[in-house]
Amino acid sequence: MKTLAVVAKQGSAEAAVLARRLRERHPDLTFLADPEFARALGWPAHPADEVAERAELVVVLGGDGTLIRAARLLGNREVPILGINLGSLGFMTEVPAAEVLEVLDDALAGRAAIQPRVRLGCRVFRRNRIHIDDQVLNDAVINRGALAKIVDYETRIDGRLIATFKADGLIVATPTGSTAYALAAGGPIVHPGLDCALIVPICPHALTQRPLVVPGDQVVTVHLGAEVTDVYLSLDGQTGLALQAGDRLEIRRSPNRVLLVSNPRLDYFAVLRQKLHWGER
Repeated sequence: MKTLAVVAKQGSAEAAVLARRLRERHPDLTFLADPEFARALGWPAHPADEVAERAELVVVLGGDGTLIRAARLLGNREVPILGINLGSLGFMTEVPAAEVLEVLDDALAGRAAIQPRVRLGCRVFRRNRIHIDDQVLNDAVINRGALAKIVDYETRIDGRLIATFKADGLIVATPTGSTAYALAAGGPIVHPGLDCALIVPICPHALTQRPLVVPGDQVVTVHLGAEVTDVYLSLDGQTGLALQAGDRLEIRRSPNRVLLVSNPRLDYFAVLRQKLHWGER
């Protein structure tokens, strides 16, 4: 690896200090950053698409939202991402700032373990044409606006009807996203190594409508009826879309994965214990 891209939490002085330390430690490497962060550091500024195209390793300085932004920046490229936690929680940014130099050295030497994470491809069809085509690492969330009524979400797997969920909203999440909004909405914790997706209704108006875990190779389709108004789609909390009556959301496993550099001192359950105090009495 000769070219590193740095994606940082916006406005973080700590991230700027750490980025300079990394560059001083590895003067033989080429360091790139998005234009705004590069200007703050006094580095040469390159367009975001050039940063994404040239990166051989991405170092994230921030929290999980910053890591998701880095994954979206890379698009379809499967480039290892090393997440340094400068946020408040950090499920995916596993490495504390104090350990970054050692873990980065391991990654550059090819000694670091890499975790592939499932992505979901999301398409919105409007009047039988693709209106939006995107990918998520965490989740796709359909939710009603402030004044919207309970919405009917007709949900199918590979064309077979599961149920028409009567709820405030619906979450379709990856295993990685199982500890995000889906968990807050009552969904299960799912190990990120599994090939599956979660379907989690938000505040369902029926005790029988519970979260589901479905195979990763099956297509989830959500159809909005003719009476829908003031309903929105959010993709990884990074981009959104106002949905219209008759829109159809189609979600399937993406062929592109996100590659995360693991913290060698933590396994997944240690992360749960640290971040969620999971398993404590």
